[in-house]
Parts: sequence; structure tokens; C-alpha cells
Amino acid sequence: MPQSLVKNLVHIVFSTKNRQRFIDEGIESELFQYFNRIIEKNGSRMIIAGAYDDHVHILCSLGKYTLIPDLVGAIKRSTSVWIKRKGRKYRSFYWQGGYGAFSVGQSQVPQVTAYIRNQRKHHATVDFQTEYRQLLDRYELDYDERYVWD
Repeated sequence: MPQSLVKNLVHIVFSTKNRQRFIDEGIESELFQYFNRIIEKNGSRMIIAGAYDDHVHILCSLGKYTLIPDLVGAIKRSTSVWIKRKGRKYRSFYWQGGYGAFSVGQSQVPQVTAYIRNQRKHHATVDFQTEYRQLLDRYELDYDERYVWD
């Protein structure tokens, strides 16, 4: 086959450091636009982003040369600098050190998209730590609770 065709969908999740509540509805839209620019600059395509006060979800299609750690690092570095410039309220903003990245099949895109779109409604009943543990368990990832949170 002379042409290399790739479609890798990934659901990325990470929180603010110590789950501080920095991501309010007033900053979300602009933050998501910023995510999109960074993701495109890294040869990938954002499908949707969603957030709740202390964490974000991003569903994207990775470019064929894009490595997940490189993409997440670029997103975190750039948005951290950007958010800190948004005003006094955000000067002590940091993302957590780690992240979760979960593979998504094409048939799952509508379900994952709806889930990400409805983060504020979802978190009326479930906190981030419970949600994240559920994702880790659903994907059968072994983890040590001592190192998941920062």
C-alpha cells in the first residue's frame, strides 16, 4: 500500500494541581479554543473538549506522527502560561503532573462526545476522583493510588 492512513482517537483527561477549582464557565470557551490551536499545531485534530472546575477532557484524533506525551505536554505548557495571564485569580494556576489517555473506537465517538459535552451536569453527582477511578477501572489499568493524585 503506497499511502499510510492512520486514525487514532484518544480521550485525554487531566486535572488542575491538587484539584483546585480554576476552570470556571467564564474561561472554558476560550480555553477550549486554545486547546484546539495547540492540538492543530501538533498535527492532530480536536473533536471536543469539556471541563469541570478542576479538570478537563479532550477527545482528539492524533496525527500519524503525534506522540501522546508530546501533545499533552504541549497543551499543558502553553495553556498554563496563558491561564496565568488571565488575571490575578489565575496566578497560582498549575496542571497536575500526570494525565490519563484512553483509546476510543470510532463507534464510541458519539457516546464519548456526549459524555465530555455534559461534564457540568455529570459532576453534579460524581466528583473527579471517583470519575477518574472509574475510567481507570473501565480500561483495566493498574494504578497505585499514592501516585495518581497531585
